[in-house]
Amino acid sequence: MLLRRRRCCCSGPGPLLLLLGAALCVFYQTLMSASNWLRSGPQPAEVRGRKSPHDVTEETRRVIHLLESLQWNAQVWGLSQKPPRRRRAVVLTGRHQASDTEVQLYQQVLQQLHYDVHTSRYTETSSVLQANQGVSAWSLLLCLSSSERSCLRRVSFSHLQRHQRVNLIPGLMDAFSDAGAGLCHMFTWSHLTGVDLPMRRYSCGSTNQKLWMPQDSLSPVGAPPPGLVAMVNIYVLVTSLQPLTSFLHDVIVVSTNRELRARPLKLRDFLRQQLGPVSSHHALGHMKHVIGEVLQAAVSTNERTGRVDRCVLCYQLLTFTLMFSGSITPVVIQVDTDLTFTALRDDTFDRQVTKDMILEDTLHFLSHTHLSAETETDRRQDGGCGGSDDLCLSEEEFLLLLQFQRQMSAPSAFQLLFPSSSSSSSSASSRPLSISDHMIRISCYYNLFRNISSWSDGDSSNQDSAVTSLGGAAGRCVDPHLRQIYTDPPLTLTPPFSPRVKEYCAEVTFDTVTVRIRPMPVSSSCTVHLDEHRGPRMANYPVGLGNSRISILVTDDAETEPVVMAIYTVHVFRENRPSLPMFTDHVMCSFVQDCGLRVRPDRSCGLQPAVTSQRPCHICTSGHQPGRWVVPCLSCSDNRTCDWREVAWQPDGCHHRLVERPLLQDCMTDRKVLFIGDSTNRGMMYFLMERVNSSLDDWGKAHDTLVHRDLNAGRTLVSYSYYPQFWLEKEQRPTFREALLQLLHRSRPLVNSNLTVLVVGGVQWLNTNHLWTVSEVLDREGLSNILVVVKTLGMGFHLPVDGIRSLSLREIQDLDKDNDNIIATAKHHGYEVIDTFSITMGRYKEFLQGRCACHFHEVERFPSFRPPDDTTSKRSTSSRTRLSSQSAMQDTEQEVEPDTFTYHVRGPVNQVYSEILLSRLCPAN
Repeated sequence: MLLRRRRCCCSGPGPLLLLLGAALCVFYQTLMSASNWLRSGPQPAEVRGRKSPHDVTEETRRVIHLLESLQWNAQVWGLSQKPPRRRRAVVLTGRHQASDTEVQLYQQVLQQLHYDVHTSRYTETSSVLQANQGVSAWSLLLCLSSSERSCLRRVSFSHLQRHQRVNLIPGLMDAFSDAGAGLCHMFTWSHLTGVDLPMRRYSCGSTNQKLWMPQDSLSPVGAPPPGLVAMVNIYVLVTSLQPLTSFLHDVIVVSTNRELRARPLKLRDFLRQQLGPVSSHHALGHMKHVIGEVLQAAVSTNERTGRVDRCVLCYQLLTFTLMFSGSITPVVIQVDTDLTFTALRDDTFDRQVTKDMILEDTLHFLSHTHLSAETETDRRQDGGCGGSDDLCLSEEEFLLLLQFQRQMSAPSAFQLLFPSSSSSSSSASSRPLSISDHMIRISCYYNLFRNISSWSDGDSSNQDSAVTSLGGAAGRCVDPHLRQIYTDPPLTLTPPFSPRVKEYCAEVTFDTVTVRIRPMPVSSSCTVHLDEHRGPRMANYPVGLGNSRISILVTDDAETEPVVMAIYTVHVFRENRPSLPMFTDHVMCSFVQDCGLRVRPDRSCGLQPAVTSQRPCHICTSGHQPGRWVVPCLSCSDNRTCDWREVAWQPDGCHHRLVERPLLQDCMTDRKVLFIGDSTNRGMMYFLMERVNSSLDDWGKAHDTLVHRDLNAGRTLVSYSYYPQFWLEKEQRPTFREALLQLLHRSRPLVNSNLTVLVVGGVQWLNTNHLWTVSEVLDREGLSNILVVVKTLGMGFHLPVDGIRSLSLREIQDLDKDNDNIIATAKHHGYEVIDTFSITMGRYKEFLQGRCACHFHEVERFPSFRPPDDTTSKRSTSSRTRLSSQSAMQDTEQEVEPDTFTYHVRGPVNQVYSEILLSRLCPAN
């Protein structure tokens, strides 16, 4: 604190005063540290024999130099081995899947740290941990949650070698285990009976009562604001029980009485924001004291039980939940022997993101020291009790001290919790220093020079953490890589995720209709956007049948316009509905709607026995005849027994005639078919073109007006106008009347008979007013006798997708009523109707690509191998007029040379209602 106060005073006078101020601060800190280290009581002789602060600092420097030398020698020896000796790590995943980001994190980080990584479910199934492999077959054993019991049961901690490390400390697992109803097991021992600890006795295990946040009481007018009221998760790393050595992570999870939604924050930032610089310093001290006191009680429990779990390098991550109730001194209300983040929202991936980052910090923090047999040999040669360096320590203590020195010397996201200078034992000059005394000296030594460095650099933090992205950072994006791609449901990426790999594939089941994705950059100076420069950083994506693509842009947003630094691509393939081929007896089942989206509450949902399995002989006289889907199954009670390849639309009491191609070509001769609507209408147009021509040689995602004049060997014209142009500002959008008039104008000359066909409709924009507009325009243009076909509404916008509207079940039910009104109005005008809403309602999950989940068609492209003299499928050269003044949404067109590619419109649902359209254009005589 003195350093912080001196900073304001010394920043202005000049370099000389700055240097003097720094010297004064160094002397003060050294003097205070020395008084704590060497406090020896009232005896005059011991006071006279106390070493000076300068001597203490020099002794500490010599100890650090010795430790650094040993570490350097071990590293040189390791590099000199031919071939280099690699360490082996075993990761026991338990119930975690290989696609879980936590499992991937361990594999990636450990490989970066030059470990050979082996994964298995449990100790019983790991070949590396079998008896014939020997006890030294591995260096690191990581037991993930759900595999901990297997580790504690099978691993003999008392027989581990000194270089072996496990992420469990049995003594702590036992002390903080649930003895029943949430009672911490350490309170069942007699020596803690009546001990007043700053901790609730019933605060261990998953059976503990639900935690609650105390609320503010009403304060009188003019009364001072209440103190800090918050519930804070602190993440503690314990690296040794004897002596007790523990660290606090820099990130906490906080929920306050004013902001109940928990969020991850930096510990020091939170305390400063809530309490100010002075009180926050005291609050941090009280917090460390409370946690340290509880840990000491747990250690004393372990010592009294006589446990022999001598794993020198084992460590344990704990979660302490502290409650501040108006005071800066908290109370421990929950202790978990793992990292817990239940207070964070799961739908934003905050839980897993924060957990993965703390785990990564932990692995890097513990990897600073590479201990080997050579390190121990060098230590025996370089001194012992009574040597020049006065390190009277056992070999195990020396290894712990070596590890501690390396951890304190390197920047990290951890700060020392215990031991602290206040916990130092009394040490006279004639008595050898304990390992705890050495740790305190080393800690103060590094903290002193770290504070001086941060003061002179104008930065009060010297931490290097994977969680820097929580707070963001200014600067240029110099490392444009992703740390991880988080998805829900978890995607199994091929190849496994690596920051250096930019393209991935994944497969999902039929029932997976959305994927939520949140990519995380390595550097907080880089920004992630999905699909486009200004796209979201996290989004729900609809996953259509077949292939979908998700683009992840890593950008540098330091400039006004984002600069794309890297692009990652995830190709997602969604499987078709599982199908069971019919080889034996089966029954016919039918369904109107899926039970997952019950649009018509008064109708049954799911598979029902079909009333009749015979196809009606009568041909339907309209395109909106009510009907249902029929499918052969072994049992109508299990849709997994159906052959979904044979599903068909069955109108009630009739059937729609399939128009053969020769008849269709004759029927379409000298006819002009005009389409106005959105992409769903455009899909019907391309289906018609492919059926008439036997192939589709011209295709594009037109969002304006286009005209195909050479269809059916030049005997048929097809034109199209996109409506509504939703991407334009409302006042700039052409009205429906304007779009229709423009389409009629571009398609002239037109005859006032059924040789002219107008197909109007879309997914959900159409209403009865549009049909009245059609009638008025056609009457005015002298085209009242043309054939008008109304494509009704369709399923779509029913998924929670970011950036577009999402309809509730009630709103979809209202659409069904609107659809009935459209059908009634169309019949009133004498128009043909294709009821696409009823057709798509039962198969709403079978949408294809598109964020709206409303596309039931997709155009595939294939290389064309047609011989040059083949004229049976003449290319339909289109007269395309793109009205650039009305189109700000230019799709990428496939501009290719003639006969280079051919296209195919796929999608069984689109095929059904498109064939109904053809049957109404060419009805039976």
